[in-house]
Amino acid sequence: MSSAVPRLAVVAAGSMGAAVAKRLISFGCTVYTNLDGRSEATRKRAQDAGMIDLPLDELVLKSDWILSILPPRDAVSFAEKIQEVAARHGSALPSPQTFVDCNAVNPETVKRIAALFSGTGIEFVDASIIGGAPRGDHNPTFYASAEDVKILDEFTALSKYGLKVSPLKGEGAGVGDASALKISYAGIVKGAAGLCTTMVLAAHASSPATVDALMRELQISQPILLDRLVKTVPVLLPKAYRLIGEMEEIADFVGGSEGDVYRGLARVYERIENSIAGDHEDIATLTKFVEKAKESR
Repeated sequence: MSSAVPRLAVVAAGSMGAAVAKRLISFGCTVYTNLDGRSEATRKRAQDAGMIDLPLDELVLKSDWILSILPPRDAVSFAEKIQEVAARHGSALPSPQTFVDCNAVNPETVKRIAALFSGTGIEFVDASIIGGAPRGDHNPTFYASAEDVKILDEFTALSKYGLKVSPLKGEGAGVGDASALKISYAGIVKGAAGLCTTMVLAAHASSPATVDALMRELQISQPILLDRLVKTVPVLLPKAYRLIGEMEEIADFVGGSEGDVYRGLARVYERIENSIAGDHEDIATLTKFVEKAKESR
């Protein structure tokens, strides 16, 4: 890899992608994106971050690294688009060039994505982002794994440009392991939040008195759990549209009837997303529960 400051593409310019791009740009990197079909809000995020909008072909031809930071449902289709561009341009591609999948997909999905780049000249890194978007002194961790240790080391070297990269090395480590880590972590943290959300809504459906009593009992016997619920639910609710696919990916990772737990949680987050787009009734119930819990501390 050249010692020159790297040129990176970050797709898409969502809350995480734009924040990652802004951090890289603050360290002197050039960051491209593609805004075809994107909303005005996304375009503004990209502009505020300092990202450069390019047609997809030009983006691929100019980027040393392509970071895919998308809702899980879009991960495979975006990789397929990049593979198609690579097939059209062949030897005109930067060398070396690496595609980094940073999405919350299960190991089998990421291995399928990696296979798309076999024989294209594009290297592959499996990465998972754990933690909130970069802000101030906070940086999420990019856990990363790859079949080629040299490529993994080069990705880890991006730490000098503001990323916090933790490589997964050791016996058996390779593509799929970073995704397995992310999925396992999300299954615990976001799965627990989904379970709590389910029971708050179920208690409220019984009666408002029931959900109030539930909150009081959690304050008495499970204050740590309630505190966690108060902190995580407001953060996760606006991301429900992403969590539907994430729970489905976790279900496939777990497999068997045990995976049905997460398919059920996918339906919970789907219900929340429908409430956001519709009558807001469930959102109002959850918001009221959280506000009451805060007031009674």
